[in-house]
Amino acid sequence: MGKHNFVNIQGLDREQLLYLIEMAKEFEAHPNRELLKGKVVATLFYEPSTRTRLSFETAANRLGARVIGFTDAKVSSVSKGETLKDTILMVSNYADAIVMRHYIEGAAQYASEVAPVPIINAGDGAHQHPSQCLLDLYTIYQTQGTLENLNIYLVGDLKYGRTVHSLIMAMRHFNPTFHFIAPKELAMPEEYKLYCHQHGIRFEEHEDFTPEVIANADILYMTRVQKERFSDLMEYERVKNVYILRRDMLSLARPNMKILHPLPRVNEIAYDVDDSSHAYYIQQARNGLFAREAIFCHCLGISLEEIKADKTII
Repeated sequence: MGKHNFVNIQGLDREQLLYLIEMAKEFEAHPNRELLKGKVVATLFYEPSTRTRLSFETAANRLGARVIGFTDAKVSSVSKGETLKDTILMVSNYADAIVMRHYIEGAAQYASEVAPVPIINAGDGAHQHPSQCLLDLYTIYQTQGTLENLNIYLVGDLKYGRTVHSLIMAMRHFNPTFHFIAPKELAMPEEYKLYCHQHGIRFEEHEDFTPEVIANADILYMTRVQKERFSDLMEYERVKNVYILRRDMLSLARPNMKILHPLPRVNEIAYDVDDSSHAYYIQQARNGLFAREAIFCHCLGISLEEIKADKTII
């Protein structure tokens, strides 16, 4: 099994996605191994992150790798004017794989074109977040027992939400029906609606967020209105509290419905939802560890068969 980049989700076909989900399942059973002993992973975070960075670093540590990198570009040579290309080439001298989050769309793709080692995209601007997408797929499969024929409701910031953009592309293989719930200012961009049309993905759009609208959801995927993406703070103030999920809104929900959120939340999910049987966002975040262990193995050429035969379980 060769080495691979993990830059976008649309480059993976149905079989590859299911293969990675099976890998993640193996790591959920036994997360502590020494499959990457002797390897070095670099984490380059040009944007703030908590869950993504910590879960990538934990995944590397639990697999026996060592971790180097930075969590703030201001403390690196970027502050001196070093280009992204030179940073990537320098870090490639030291690391076997590079995990990168960047504020510019397409930065990870560019890095993959110049780096001699695998690049893993941990989020590039408002574009994509493929590792979050894989853990979302794993969570959906875990909670529903399938990825096929599901009603998936995406709520909130659909304009800048890179997690929902990636999820649409990945789910094209599994015959979903999407419901986009957003104010006009944060509606799903036309390019992703066109993508749905091109790939035969059914979708409906809503501005109302009521118990009746969400009654048929299998997955209710909430998103944060991202203040950092707005150039006009007045626009942010107008839309930041438009959709808030409260417990009383779950009165008509299907028994199997689960609430997901890429986190962090601000106030779009009220705390009285947390002890509902539908709440699953904390478990979803935990799944990030297993999904990212799978991504490291995929990128560094370790196969599912090798993982299943692994004798280094701790």
